[in-house]
Amino acid sequence: MRKAVLALTSMLFITGTIGSNIGPALVDENPRLVLLLSSRNRNLFGSVPYIDLPSYIAIGFPRVLIAGIALYLVGRWYGAKALGWVEGNMGELPAIYRWTEAAVDKAGSVALVLMPGSNVVCLLLGHRRMDPKRFIPLISLGIAIKLAVLWRGGQIFEEQIKSFLSYIEKYQWYVVMALFALSMIQSVRKGRPQEK
Repeated sequence: MRKAVLALTSMLFITGTIGSNIGPALVDENPRLVLLLSSRNRNLFGSVPYIDLPSYIAIGFPRVLIAGIALYLVGRWYGAKALGWVEGNMGELPAIYRWTEAAVDKAGSVALVLMPGSNVVCLLLGHRRMDPKRFIPLISLGIAIKLAVLWRGGQIFEEQIKSFLSYIEKYQWYVVMALFALSMIQSVRKGRPQEK
């Protein structure tokens, strides 16, 4: 079971990276595919003008929930090792990591409702052994709120979203290549041993 969850977490990370990088090019043509790959806020927001509400919920809700539960379990089972991995992968953002950790320690339930898609929050709550009977309803509530806010925001800014995607259309694949290059550079930098 643990190996399956680790494999799922790795697969979600890979597909999430791909979905985040191809999002600017495909969200207007194939929003369902983009959301299946990555239901990050920018993809959820950017897909609103191009997808119907039932599909938005049917794809976005389980995609965020599955990732949150997988990371919760990794945090619960692997604790300090998982958090060390996150710290290593967030080397450029230690202040945000410490702030998130403090927020989870002070108000774990509120942090989960406000940031249901946060990898760090889900890992920390697993590590802090939040009862799964509390975790599942709270993350579900947080995801529902997140989807409602992003859907409404996408409706309000529909013209701006369409205008932006139309503006970058000519260069969209250059943007995608640049995003993949940036992802690779970040991976290489994170993989290097830190100088002491």
